[in-house]
Amino acid sequence: MDICIFAGQGAQVPGMGRDFAEADAELMALFDKANAVLGFDLKKTCFEGPAEELTKSNVCQPAIFVTSYAAYLALQKRRPTSFAAAAGLSLGEWGALCAAGVLDFDSTLKVLEARGRFMQEACEAAPSGMIAIVGATQGQLEQVCATSGCTVANINSSAQQVLSGSKDAIAAAAAIAKEIGIKRAIPLATAGAFHSPFMAPAREKLAPVLDAIEFSAPKFPVLSNVTGKPHSSDPGAIKAMMLEQVTGTTNWAADVESAKALGGTRFVEFGPGKVLSGLVKKIDASLETFNVGDLASLEATAAALG
Repeated sequence: MDICIFAGQGAQVPGMGRDFAEADAELMALFDKANAVLGFDLKKTCFEGPAEELTKSNVCQPAIFVTSYAAYLALQKRRPTSFAAAAGLSLGEWGALCAAGVLDFDSTLKVLEARGRFMQEACEAAPSGMIAIVGATQGQLEQVCATSGCTVANINSSAQQVLSGSKDAIAAAAAIAKEIGIKRAIPLATAGAFHSPFMAPAREKLAPVLDAIEFSAPKFPVLSNVTGKPHSSDPGAIKAMMLEQVTGTTNWAADVESAKALGGTRFVEFGPGKVLSGLVKKIDASLETFNVGDLASLEATAAALG
């Protein structure tokens, strides 16, 4: 069975979505619609950059969503595919919710622009960061967190976790990891400590934005980053969980295991890059992965799924 997965922040690259749009007037119209909804030229930034503008959270989050959703529609036009479930990493979970009909395209754009803006404001209010921990045992990971004051932001696989914390806590985590023999500890170039208590102001500001938007029950299962299980059919519960996601740990490894439990054997990643495909393979090398990020990968994936 096929699972659709949507890229998260960090996958952005100038030029993304351009060949889809230039080859299909309907997809070009999607980018034009995004411009109208947001009130700025997202299309130009996606197609041309500069990279510095594209990395701003309030631009990056809707940009990756539009590109990923365009990729999703491109495959459905090229080879209609019924997916058993959907998932996404952080902002990518919003793409999964949109694909499952929980909220419409316009509303998803508005949420992600606001979400990105609020998260950027939270980053600027309190200097913080993130660090990837590779090859740690559970005991070692707990020791790093307890000693440094960091919290777990992302569980990408059993061998790779990402911690969030203050700048001092990140430096302490790197030193402690080296002391206790953890394979690798890599500070990340992020604006701040995403998926941690540092994002509490963003979560608070996002709540009324979500309250004003109509959510529906998903047409097929969407896996929650927070629980690692499918969202309920209750729109209010989905909103609550998506607020929790702003400050809580994203458990991608659990999402993949849940997708497998639903019968998933093939994962199709939509959006720029292949980060999630790589993580799926690290979790279970027997799973098949495909990506749709441009016309070439669209054709290859359509042929493989056929």
